[in-house]
Amino acid sequence: MSSIPNLNKAKGKTSGQSFGENEEQMFSIQPHPAKSNNPGEVEEPQVGAGLNSNPELQAHHARGPHVPSPEILNRLEQPKTHEELEKRTAELNRK
Repeated sequence: MSSIPNLNKAKGKTSGQSFGENEEQMFSIQPHPAKSNNPGEVEEPQVGAGLNSNPELQAHHARGPHVPSPEILNRLEQPKTHEELEKRTAELNRK
């Protein structure tokens, strides 16, 4: 005789139900609490959660590209020419 208890009896004791050899367990699908596919709606913003903790910084609230004012554009230095960049590349590669 084996000292190992019958597995069906052991399962029945742990789950509160007993299943015979011909009976099958029944499972059901539980509803998910989400109302949409947006994962941000499932949990609230948390402290220290990066951009998720501050809704104003979330990327999907962006409106479009930033176009600087003419005043800021006038203060920017002119881009270097191709020749100036080649010269600077040669300087850096020499060192």
